[in-house]
Amino acid sequence: MLQRIKQLEKIALQLEPPAKQRESLIESVISYTEDFLNRIYEIPAFIPSIDNGKGLLDSPITEKGIDINSVIKLIEQHVDKPGLNPASGGHLGYIPGGGIYFSALGDYLAAIMNRYAGIFFAGPGAVRMEHMLLDWMAEIVGYPKSSGGNLTSGGSIANLIGIVAARDAHGLKAKDYDKSVIYMTSQVHHSVNKSIRIAGLKECVIRFVPMDDRYRMSTDQLEKTIISDKKSGLNPFLIIASAGTTDTGAIDPMNTIGDIAKQHRLWFHVDGAYGAFFALCDEGKKILNGMDKSDSIVMDPHKGLFLPYGSGAVLVKDKQSLFNAFWYQANYMQDAHKNSDELSPADISPELTKHFRGLRLWLPLKLVGVAPFRAALEEKLLLARYFYEEIQKINGFEVGPFPDLSVVTYRYIPKKGDANDFNERLTKEVQNDGRVFISSTMLDGKFTLRLAVLSFRTHLRTIDLLLEIIREKVKLLSS
Repeated sequence: MLQRIKQLEKIALQLEPPAKQRESLIESVISYTEDFLNRIYEIPAFIPSIDNGKGLLDSPITEKGIDINSVIKLIEQHVDKPGLNPASGGHLGYIPGGGIYFSALGDYLAAIMNRYAGIFFAGPGAVRMEHMLLDWMAEIVGYPKSSGGNLTSGGSIANLIGIVAARDAHGLKAKDYDKSVIYMTSQVHHSVNKSIRIAGLKECVIRFVPMDDRYRMSTDQLEKTIISDKKSGLNPFLIIASAGTTDTGAIDPMNTIGDIAKQHRLWFHVDGAYGAFFALCDEGKKILNGMDKSDSIVMDPHKGLFLPYGSGAVLVKDKQSLFNAFWYQANYMQDAHKNSDELSPADISPELTKHFRGLRLWLPLKLVGVAPFRAALEEKLLLARYFYEEIQKINGFEVGPFPDLSVVTYRYIPKKGDANDFNERLTKEVQNDGRVFISSTMLDGKFTLRLAVLSFRTHLRTIDLLLEIIREKVKLLSS
């Protein structure tokens, strides 16, 4: 047995590269990433592909490895090249966000040290760092120091946590679901609907509250519906509002919704995954008035703080509600629970094993401070307003509502032919051009183009380039 153990050790030690090999590996990786960053403003935002990365499958996983340069070539050709380039400032579709360099350094440190951020006993510094960041976020939205939260993989899990906390805070049992009511608009993010289903609340009564002409929840209709439902013997318990919808960037009137929720004793949840961090700048703070009246809120650092994907957050005003919904005791964890003077992330979320997400946010905030984030967010608001004004100067274009945040909806009305068909072809032409990437949506049966400005690399020249490309493609399609 000892001989076999030694044989296995010799093979297994390939997982522990010596210093010279580490130096060579990191040199190749850094060379590739530096070249990528040095050319980032030249690399297309979108590259149409025929095989969509299938070439990667020609190099299957085998017993023996290959050299780092061959690996990087596979990544370059079949992962980084085809499709959308989310790191590009020309990514103006969906809700772009980040990939700031400082966060990459934080991820590198976190991966090398492999600190465990799920349990305070195992990683007290890592957990304290996360709590420190969550306290900072709570201050941004106006939550009290008694609030709690969790750094998540994104808005989907964050919404799930908030909805489960609401469910349990109201003491709902399965027998109550078909009489319990949830209120939201049809513009709410689809992850909210998914969370409702995962939380076992699919049988609840879902009320889609009518909206005004700016796609914001009608508070008059909300209150009337709640009162009517109560009279009918139903159990209204949850209102879900949006602080920046994906389609139009609309912000529901949270101040009034908060008052209604308090008066009728409903849990008020805000999906601010896209918009909440705009409260860092003065203009955004005015627009987002009322967030502090919510009971829970979602905000994604991989959107409004430009971090890499996998960076979400949820805050709950009553920390005990989180603990009651997610705490669980396991015998093998008894040492951890005896030696903790702070709540562990595992006690207030579905996750036990947890990546040290906090370092990717803490490091950039410590290195450059809050000011550049604040400036970048205000810049994005103003760029959206600039585009909103300039697109109207091109004959044939109509626009949607004035942007609450940094999403603008617009469409071209051709002199002849179907407008929906024309705008669909216009979208494809811009995407296939590749210099910038825009997206589309359907609003009231109309094929509508979307501009979503949130990449930290998007600046005035990017918006001017888009306007130039749009003029060019409209002329091409109209000829």
